[in-house]
Amino acid sequence: MEGSYIVLPPAAASIYKTSTSEGGGAQLPPPSINSSSLLTGNSFHSNVTVLKRAFEIATSQTQVEQPMCLGCMRLLSDKMDKEIEDVNADIKAHEVCLQHLEQESYNALSDAGFQEEKLRIEEEEKKPNAAIEEAEKQYSEISSEMKDLEIKSKEFEELEERYWHEFNSFQFQLTSHQEEREAILAKIEVSQVHLELLKRRNVLNDAFYISHDGVIGTINNFRLGRLPNVQVEWDEINAAWGQAALLLHTMAQYFTPKFEYRIKIHPMGSYARVTDIHKNTYELYIMLTRFGPVDLFWSTRFDKAMTWFLTCLQDFAEFAISLDKENNVPPEKSLKLPYKIDGDKAAIVPSIVLELTGLGDSSFPTAGSFSSSVRFEIGEVRLEFVHPEKGLY
Repeated sequence: MEGSYIVLPPAAASIYKTSTSEGGGAQLPPPSINSSSLLTGNSFHSNVTVLKRAFEIATSQTQVEQPMCLGCMRLLSDKMDKEIEDVNADIKAHEVCLQHLEQESYNALSDAGFQEEKLRIEEEEKKPNAAIEEAEKQYSEISSEMKDLEIKSKEFEELEERYWHEFNSFQFQLTSHQEEREAILAKIEVSQVHLELLKRRNVLNDAFYISHDGVIGTINNFRLGRLPNVQVEWDEINAAWGQAALLLHTMAQYFTPKFEYRIKIHPMGSYARVTDIHKNTYELYIMLTRFGPVDLFWSTRFDKAMTWFLTCLQDFAEFAISLDKENNVPPEKSLKLPYKIDGDKAAIVPSIVLELTGLGDSSFPTAGSFSSSVRFEIGEVRLEFVHPEKGLY
């Protein structure tokens, strides 16, 4: 690079002269050699390399990319001139301040005064230091409290979260229980309605259907009686007596011990029996053989069984009437048997008496009186178990 120089225009050269005079950047050699000398040196490539290196150095020193156009050079020159003016103004201001300080008089302290001032300043410094130490102590205490509060805050947050989980679980269970309760109440309401319907129903009325087939009374479709023109089998009559015995026994058992069950009815299907107050047992059915009904002796036992059946029926009717009196049932609603029972007789009206017993030509009760009597008998049984004021079943 020896013998190589950069030639700048006069305006550009003045900028670098000013900056180097102020102490910034490296100084370039003066342009004492004209441009013709560049052409007489090394080769053209060397000149280009030198120029490129020179521009790089100029760029690093001025922090402005080189080479610059004339317009940029003028702008930069104006900016640098303004900065120079600002620096000169600052220098003048400092010179003025320095002159004022030189003109002021100073009162120098003696050694004793200096020591006293030093001690005073040290004492004054101790107060801020003590305050700082106290503040640091308080800060450490507050920091410790803050840590404790943060720990407690986390515990409270966990507790709150657990509370809300438990609350939501409780709300869910409460909703489930309320729904279950509503469902149970609805079922109870339906059950109560069903219960009221059942209370108004008479179980015995459903279990023992009493009606009649012409003159002949029926219980659960079993005919209880026979006529010369209506020959009912004795097996069916025995079954009907068994149903009637079961009905009267059921009513008597329901009110035991209130009802004095003196005459015992033994429902045994088609072979019912009756035990009188003397512990004698009679068959409430007709014994059949391969040749037909049995003889007169057996008919007498059957008549006695029917008589004691009527007596038991009369006892239960009197018991039902007494219950009406205890419950203050009005006389018009009290139980009244439509057909009077007197021993072995059931009367429709005072002038007509239908006997359950008596011998006919065939050594059995006459068919007409027997059928009519048992028809009105089971009618009275039905009246007793459907009497609404008794609360039977």
